[in-house]
Amino acid sequence: MSQNKLSSLEKSIIELLKSYPDASIPVPLLVDALGLPKKKGAQKIKRSTNRLKQLGHIMVTKGNLIRLNEPVVSDEKFVEGKLDVTSHGDGYVIVEGRDQDIKISQKYMGTALNGDTVKVKLLGYHKKSKKPLGRIEEVVKRADTIFVGTLEEVAKNTYLIKTDQLSSRADFFVDPDDLNGAKPGQKVTFSLIRWDDIRGYPQAKVLDILGDAGTNEANILSILAEKQFKSGFPADVERFAENITFDIPQQEIDRRRDIRDEVVLTIDPADAKDFDDGLSIKMLNNGNYYLGVHIADVTHYMPSGSPLDEEAYNRGTSVYLVDRVIPMLPERLSNGVCSLRPNEDKLAYSCFMEIAPNGKLVDYSIEETVIHSKQRFVYDEAQDILDGKNQHKYHNELKILQALANTLLDKRFREGSINFETPEPKFVLDDTGKPVDVIVKERLFAHKLIEECMLMANKTVSYHIKTLRKKGNKSVKNDHPFLYRVHDKPDLEKLNNIRETAKPLGIEFDLHGTVTSKTINSLLKQVEDTSLENIINGLMLRAMAKAEYSPKNIGHFGLGFANYAHFTSPIRRYPDVIVHRLLKRYNSGATEYNYTKLEKIGEHCSERERYAVEAERDSVKLKQVEFLSERLGSTYQGTISGVTENGLYIVLDDIYCEGMIRVSDLKDDYYVYHPQMHCLIGRSKGKKFRLGDTIKTKVINTNLEKRQIDLTISDF
Repeated sequence: MSQNKLSSLEKSIIELLKSYPDASIPVPLLVDALGLPKKKGAQKIKRSTNRLKQLGHIMVTKGNLIRLNEPVVSDEKFVEGKLDVTSHGDGYVIVEGRDQDIKISQKYMGTALNGDTVKVKLLGYHKKSKKPLGRIEEVVKRADTIFVGTLEEVAKNTYLIKTDQLSSRADFFVDPDDLNGAKPGQKVTFSLIRWDDIRGYPQAKVLDILGDAGTNEANILSILAEKQFKSGFPADVERFAENITFDIPQQEIDRRRDIRDEVVLTIDPADAKDFDDGLSIKMLNNGNYYLGVHIADVTHYMPSGSPLDEEAYNRGTSVYLVDRVIPMLPERLSNGVCSLRPNEDKLAYSCFMEIAPNGKLVDYSIEETVIHSKQRFVYDEAQDILDGKNQHKYHNELKILQALANTLLDKRFREGSINFETPEPKFVLDDTGKPVDVIVKERLFAHKLIEECMLMANKTVSYHIKTLRKKGNKSVKNDHPFLYRVHDKPDLEKLNNIRETAKPLGIEFDLHGTVTSKTINSLLKQVEDTSLENIINGLMLRAMAKAEYSPKNIGHFGLGFANYAHFTSPIRRYPDVIVHRLLKRYNSGATEYNYTKLEKIGEHCSERERYAVEAERDSVKLKQVEFLSERLGSTYQGTISGVTENGLYIVLDDIYCEGMIRVSDLKDDYYVYHPQMHCLIGRSKGKKFRLGDTIKTKVINTNLEKRQIDLTISDF
């Protein structure tokens, strides 16, 4: 399909569509994006798209949506990829090199399970969505997946495991010899032994007993196992960790920059034990700030390829659940040897930055150091000092940090960072882990102070790699490969959906030209301090691309940074470990990581991060359901956060729990869903339920297994 005979407008349309290959874009949005006048522009776009459609460059879907034409290549009948099964039971095969995943309906999934590598026969495109469809022909390689379920004895000496994960699709048969001591009624983890025929049960082997089904411990451990995390460490890893000494040899101190006499402070949550970052600050004679960000030197204690390193890589991240932390490193390191505890000598990797009063980086150095933290603050304590409520001997250091953080924060938003503020629920638990209260976490300036200093260090080490490349061999492709934290531009189709959602609510969201952070911040400013603030923030977060780890530096759209990496949390994030190693190796003139290896590490760590976030959200949802299970019949004021043909999603204002009012429970009328207006309207009385409306609700049912909350309107 040669483009040499296309008009400039037609070429511009194709270039725009190539930037969003998976999007179906309405004509008005094309007009906006290309900066054309509305009326005449729409006419020009329609003429151009009609011609492009005839030439086969584009397709026009239902509703006059425009997208690139990607027909199945005639000789591409079979492809291979990884199966991802949704909670609804449908599958998507992710194929390297293809922009769109291949949808697999349940009836075409065969014996494949979530995570398996499969061979797929391409069947064409879905008529409405135009997404590719396929059928699994063969399981090429089974995933090393841990499943979770409840053991049941369905007949004498005949056992089945009823799975928790809808994505696992089937119940599993267990031979009595493979029970591993499990008893009926217990929650267990298990692995697949074999599944050769779709007409029979898959056969499983019990791995671990999580506890009696329905208990808090079993529920929490189930969430972890569903996301392929384990709470305990293998014996060889624990042995390796136990052999690491707290003592620092004098030889190691001598080769480092010794700043033990300088004031280094840490500010962390009250219940934190893994202190991986400390700060030092002073004013220079020239009026500039001299900021030190000191990070636990994990890589000194964790040689590449050691049992400890391999386990940290497999985990990828620490997991922060409501009632516990599942650390990436054993407790001896995370809370002991590496943790920057007060009044102890510690090894650190430090980023020293000279910063002008306007927030601009003037100079920097990245050095291995020895530090001695003089003070451990908790956030509330630091905030009280900043607010003048309490005095402290390090009051001056905190006030300088506050002034610098304000400067960096203002500069960041001026230059393109998006201002997301979403409330987080925090649970008060009793001794059994049962929630007795829910409060919304308070966002203090002390939190922002730490955040701005960490962002500055992360940005600086990434900028450092850019300077090394400038000095390096220009002819070498991927010179000085690095692992970046990247964030792509948002999905144009989803942004258009937000615009359509906001329009009936009287909110303007203009998408003129290319999408910028200024456009998004303008929308967020309009809904600030309104009932729609959390809803629009949530919709916008879902429209944003997911941040990932990659050696390909595309910048960080959300932060507005051209260069950004994760450097400041190696105790709890494996990518930070890699960044430390790369910086040290480049300092000595060598590296053990090439671009391809960093790609694989980035993909793995991004996936582990997604699983950890899902586990954290599931644990929050579990505690919300537990909390409201004890309060059936209670009434709460809420805000309509979503409207579908099935009902209304409600966020309960005081406790930030989300539940659903089903259409079938709206008894006073027959309600019809109007998607354009995002509302339900009663056919007889005309009553409306719209996005953002305040509503009084009653809790009528909860389901711990499915983590669901059912509500009704308390006025009925």
